[in-house]
Amino acid sequence: NIYTLMFLNTLTPKFYVALTGTSSLISGLILIFEWWYFRKYGTSFIEQVSVSHLRPLLGGVESSSTTGLFTSVNGEAEPRPSVSECKVWRNPLNLFRGAEYNRYTWVTGKEPLTYYDMNLSAQDHQTFFTGDTPQLRPEDAVMQKAWRERNPQARIRAAYQAIEMNHECAAAYVLLAEEEATTITEAERLFKKALSIGKNILEYTVHELLLHSGKDINLLVYIKRRLAMCARKLGRIKEAVKMMRDLMKEFPLLGMLNIHENLLEALLELQAYADVQAVLAKYDDISLPKSATICYTSALLKARAVSDKFSPEAASRRGLSTAEMNAVEAIHRAVEFNPHVPKYLLEMKSLILPPEHILKRGDSEAVAYAFFHLQHWKRAEGALNLLHCTWEGTFRIIPYPLEKGHLFYPYPGCTETADRELLPSFHEVSVYPKKELPFFILFTAGLCSFTAMLAMLTHQFPELMGVFAKAFFSTLFAPLGFFADKMESFMPSSFWHQLTRI
Repeated sequence: NIYTLMFLNTLTPKFYVALTGTSSLISGLILIFEWWYFRKYGTSFIEQVSVSHLRPLLGGVESSSTTGLFTSVNGEAEPRPSVSECKVWRNPLNLFRGAEYNRYTWVTGKEPLTYYDMNLSAQDHQTFFTGDTPQLRPEDAVMQKAWRERNPQARIRAAYQAIEMNHECAAAYVLLAEEEATTITEAERLFKKALSIGKNILEYTVHELLLHSGKDINLLVYIKRRLAMCARKLGRIKEAVKMMRDLMKEFPLLGMLNIHENLLEALLELQAYADVQAVLAKYDDISLPKSATICYTSALLKARAVSDKFSPEAASRRGLSTAEMNAVEAIHRAVEFNPHVPKYLLEMKSLILPPEHILKRGDSEAVAYAFFHLQHWKRAEGALNLLHCTWEGTFRIIPYPLEKGHLFYPYPGCTETADRELLPSFHEVSVYPKKELPFFILFTAGLCSFTAMLAMLTHQFPELMGVFAKAFFSTLFAPLGFFADKMESFMPSSFWHQLTRI
């Protein structure tokens, strides 16, 4: 013990101040990095490194007995959807790049679209417009390259090059309408030009169209749909509704394009609620895929019927009526499908421009739905109040949403990763279920606070803290001192003096 005490006696209060201050600084830097990594990627860096690299080295093996299984409503184990099954869909109501997205960039200096999102759009355009053509015409080859260009100006130049090759290149006018037109009116003019180029296609019957080139059919449907959206944005809503109905009637097999969601939004703007209910009766079927638009529009119609007279105090006294119960159940169903939407509708979270692609049940779908439908909820008197009073009750029905759902499959755990790719970096991605702070963040926060307190006390009371430190280290090194006493009989005293000097 004498050698331990000799070592401790040589330490000055400045040493303890430097030690505690350095420890506090290092733990603080680790805490800041862990917090940043958790906010950006949703996991702890230390935990990820431990699981990915250290665990295999230590021989750890993950249990595979329950991997890939979830419990459905009937209690049976079924395959859990994998990350690859979190399919990204084209946003049916996506905005125009030149007339809307670019205007946002000019005003704020921020890019509303991610490169991943725009790359998916480029792939869509190549597939829709040049996908099944056995032999590309020269202008089609130029347009295929144009969709892949990352620079907007390069895409526009390529479109003009295709028009020079063939003045009747409809795909080139589509690109110019999407990206060069700075107003909806100008975009509509270019789309009408593209439609007039393909007017010969309009002369075919539906049966003949099915035998025609798939590229031409896709291009025709795309142009007519965007023209309908232009009419909707320019206030010609009845015209837009007619165009959408005609398009759905003319091409019934293209339901995967979700044109009915455009129709629902336009009908809500007209306040044609009976027509909205008729569309829902066709598409809100148990055998058809759901969306936030379907679920929340159904909830809005049922809430609208009772919301103007709904009072939480009165409902708590007399109980819910049958109509009110139906509305609450519809809200719970919608919230279970996409739990991110209510915060945007209730304006508890700020909205951004919707992406060109969405992930169903994810934050990207919630942004896209709320961006276009918030006005319809505000128009229905009391609907948002009913939503505010009842939406959180959904989480009592499904306490473990990743393991067991109530009306839908368990909530997929891959939505956060996909949404971070689809939504811009300045948007705070909504995460469900809310993740608890990882252990290592709490640990480093406690360590940083403790060492900072020690550094402050050591700086203010150096002599007193030096006494406490010597007492602590003496107790800590007591077993080593006992071991040294035992070893002293075997080692010459000169060895111990040399060790102490070192």
